[in-house]
Amino acid sequence: MKKVVVLVLTVFLFVECSTVPITGRKRVNFVSDSQVLPASFAQYKGFLEENKLSSNREMSNQVKEVGKNISAAVDRFMRANNMTSEADSYKWEFNLIDDETVNAWCMPGGKVVFYTGIMPICDNENGVAAVMGHEVAHAFAKHGQERMSQGQLQQLGGLAVALGTSNKDPKTQQLWNTAFGIGSGLGMLKFSRVHEQEADRLGLVFMLMAGYEGTEAAEVWVRMSKRANGSSQPEILSTHPSNASRIQDLRTYLPTAKKYAIQYNAKGNIALKK
Repeated sequence: MKKVVVLVLTVFLFVECSTVPITGRKRVNFVSDSQVLPASFAQYKGFLEENKLSSNREMSNQVKEVGKNISAAVDRFMRANNMTSEADSYKWEFNLIDDETVNAWCMPGGKVVFYTGIMPICDNENGVAAVMGHEVAHAFAKHGQERMSQGQLQQLGGLAVALGTSNKDPKTQQLWNTAFGIGSGLGMLKFSRVHEQEADRLGLVFMLMAGYEGTEAAEVWVRMSKRANGSSQPEILSTHPSNASRIQDLRTYLPTAKKYAIQYNAKGNIALKK
């Protein structure tokens, strides 16, 4: 048991850590882009082949235009901050799918999908920019790669518990497995909420960099909250912050995001947090 624990602690201590630009958050990520991006691009292509693109030319063009503007701002930022190789790895693409699901997502490497169901929540071009900034931010911060790394660490922790209790009675084994399952599960939810808040904040910075109106970011979630009619599960059991939390955080963070955008537009870069 002790040897297994030492092994797990060693992995946690020595896995590669890096810093998310702008927010300064330390992240654990040992999954390389070369491992992830080819599969991501292939899955995106397959998704488009299996789903219907929207025939609404106006909405589709709006999604593509806003995506182009925000990704261009992110690309300029990366190149101004010595992230040229990362900038070169992104293959930005933006598509609107004919589906009433209220959703949008971005795969690693910059492959973005909006569903027609989210367009009324966006309501206007600035709303589209708010959602687009958020989704682009997930790719920029490499949240997908980080979740994969966290999942591998979680599996390693589960293996450690299984090996460490292999000589225990069944009740003890069940107790430890249950405790680990609950603890690691809530831990992963917390990481998901951290990612969502980070994407909200980075997305706000990116939409401002691209020239959009940042106050609309919070208004998107006001409209989302009204659509939900106040129904939501406790935040601790959710992969996302509550709508109320997001609205408050976006409004509070807006002055900071504006400072970053002004600095970026004046100098072409931002002094990254360490």
